Amino acid sequence: MKFTRLLKTIFLTDILSGLSIAIKETFKKKKTINYPFEKGQISPRARGEHALRRYPNGEERCIACKLCEAVCPAQAITIESTERSDGSRKTTRYDIDMLKCIYCGLCEESCPVDAIVQGPNFEFATETREELFYNKDKLLENGDRWEKILEANIKADSAHR
Repeated sequence: MKFTRLLKTIFLTDILSGLSIAIKETFKKKKTINYPFEKGQISPRARGEHALRRYPNGEERCIACKLCEAVCPAQAITIESTERSDGSRKTTRYDIDMLKCIYCGLCEESCPVDAIVQGPNFEFATETREELFYNKDKLLENGDRWEKILEANIKADSAHR
């Protein structure tokens, strides 16, 4: 008899404590957002769509050292280059197969001039597979589009580099 009364008391207190928690949570600020209409804050270290950056004078940053191609564990990057008249190298082909890419960030870590970076855009779904083969023009276009954000992210992350 006492045991069943004790169980009923415990059961009742559990129900009341659960109800009180539910009532408290009802009046708190919501933790969810209405995605895709509302966007949350993205970390400066987020790894999204790749981009090739340019110097402020408009010249592309890539010096064709091919470190990113060598360090890529998925072998998603292909670079071809030619020599300029002053002896430096220039990329003629810079391709990334985004289907192979594992978004590890090693390409961006190995680049001595911050030419290849992973930007803030992580919403780049496509209709066909061919659209995920990025060439140099597409990568430079991404860099031009996101340059202000990319520069701010590199500056914010400079303490960790």
